[in-house]
Amino acid sequence: MRFGNVGLFGAGMTALVAGAVQVVAQAPASTTVQQDFDAAAALDTKGDKTAALAAWERLEARTKPGSRSRGVALTRKSAALFKLDRSDDAVIAARAGLALLPASDPTLAEDRWRAYYNLGIIAEDALDYAGASDSYASAETAADTPALKAASILALANTKTFTDPAAADAALARADALLKPLKADGKLKALVARRHAILLLNRGAYDPARVYAIDAVKQLGGLTSQTDVNDVSARSDAAIASLLAGKPDEARRYMAMTGAGRLTKGEFDPAVQMDVPPCGGEADLRPADMAVVEFTIGDDGVVRNVAPIYAAGGGAVALEFARAVRDWSWTPEQVKALPAFFRYNVRVEMRCSTLFERPSITKFLDSDMATWLESKGLSLPSEERGADAVSVVRQRAALAAAEAKSGPTSIAALPPLYQLVNNAVVGREESNVLARRALAIAEAQGAPPTARLSLDISVRETGSTDSWKDGTYARAVTPLLSMPVYANDPKARSAILLLMAERTSSRTRRGVLLQQVADDKALAANDPLRVGALIRLASLQQQAGDTATARATFDRSGLAANQCAILDAPPRFLSAGGTFPNEAMAWGFEGWTKTQFDVGADGRVIHQRAVLSYPPFVFTKAGTETMAGARYSKTFRPDGGLGCGGLSQQVRFKLPG
Repeated sequence: MRFGNVGLFGAGMTALVAGAVQVVAQAPASTTVQQDFDAAAALDTKGDKTAALAAWERLEARTKPGSRSRGVALTRKSAALFKLDRSDDAVIAARAGLALLPASDPTLAEDRWRAYYNLGIIAEDALDYAGASDSYASAETAADTPALKAASILALANTKTFTDPAAADAALARADALLKPLKADGKLKALVARRHAILLLNRGAYDPARVYAIDAVKQLGGLTSQTDVNDVSARSDAAIASLLAGKPDEARRYMAMTGAGRLTKGEFDPAVQMDVPPCGGEADLRPADMAVVEFTIGDDGVVRNVAPIYAAGGGAVALEFARAVRDWSWTPEQVKALPAFFRYNVRVEMRCSTLFERPSITKFLDSDMATWLESKGLSLPSEERGADAVSVVRQRAALAAAEAKSGPTSIAALPPLYQLVNNAVVGREESNVLARRALAIAEAQGAPPTARLSLDISVRETGSTDSWKDGTYARAVTPLLSMPVYANDPKARSAILLLMAERTSSRTRRGVLLQQVADDKALAANDPLRVGALIRLASLQQQAGDTATARATFDRSGLAANQCAILDAPPRFLSAGGTFPNEAMAWGFEGWTKTQFDVGADGRVIHQRAVLSYPPFVFTKAGTETMAGARYSKTFRPDGGLGCGGLSQQVRFKLPG
């Protein structure tokens, strides 16, 4: 979650960060290098992204290769590239610039800070919170003023909240000590309080979180009718903390003052593309996991500035739900009908879908690596879910011990390398280096295709900041299908196709990839990869309305076929129960839920659970109660089991008038 930029620290810090750095180079007679620098900085301030990039590139060309002046130009160019959504180019420019800015030169501290801070923002925007934490930590070290150091520490605390809560706590202690003797404005005090509140929320300390969250609201002026996006987020924090602390009336008061569910014009409709992630899968999501995710809807209906706020299930769970939100989109007509203010800092409560739970592909590959290592007299210890911040210390120590005893390229280094590559608190850039090392060892030791495949994919996936974007992953991974080592191995090529299918937003393309695996005659009928493909393909066919084909496809998987999606005639809806929550009506809330449930053979709804709720927590209970009271037609089942499993229904709550 980004709380704006360093401008929050007041005019003094804004001037400091925007200030020009003197560069020395031979300039043409028309303008000096300093004049070009000032012109480029002015274009940055104006917001003319394309012109600013061109100006920084011209300045870069005027500076001497390998000089400090070139380093300054490159760091500023990096920021311009990021604003144009050219993240990979931005990272390359920042790293090149940093290599030219010696840490021993105090006059370059601000530019070193800027480069590291920008790298942190880029990684955070890509939801690489581990990589962002590394960069923000470097920015903290590079900062030479209290303002820049505070900005770095608070950004670090935010990303560490979801990767290493203990480190986030330590960072906030440093921030408190740093800012205590300084005169901070209300916005900065609110920012610090919010960082504390969100960390405490995610650690289950709801009462202390509530105290900090309410203080943040007060620092921003209290519950007044004057509201900006900072007020909205702070009040929402206070609402969530109050609710979880067992103070529902107080929670609704704060939620009411966010404006969520209280639009003066139009309605906040669900997105046309608004899927929740399936339970299981690569993140091992569980039905009890829940997250609140914040995002902004652009004028084009595309979701931006996605960030986790709170999760029951840990930081990895929070980030996985946030990744799912990046794929949502609204139509231009929906966006046009929605007041612009209400498109900023939107929050939604989420849970995973139990419809067609997916087997994990990478866990299959992990198992093959573990089996092969065992044949070499080595082990690949399994780690407790959500304990990456603890296990990373042990894994680094194991790697150092293996290197000291057997050398950096020995097979003994492979187990800890493999674990570190898959550790959530290891950043993208470091993970790429580790994956390349591990892959080289695996290849040299003759690892079978499915054992080394995960490393080869990691090398390609972590090679780009934009690998999460549609098409980027496919371009990186597709060449593996032409490599004989994988192309000639049915399990390896099927795993590649399945992973590509997971990462494409095109349902047509996904169907083609899944069908290739489902029809691969070299796979056994009950092969886990074939079963995984059939489950995914049946889900895709059901979404397209082809229930007959979906049923036939699911039958091929050999699994129990009681999902509504694959029944020729699902139970007929008869009636619904539930009422509009009195509290929501009193406060004037409107909203919706998407509820998932099963239907018994007697037509009664069971196992109901909300998978989406807007605003968070307001209608979750009412939505599930509405469907709990629903009735469907009775369905004959010889075994007396479910009449239908995995049905879903959206429930709207709209005030009269």
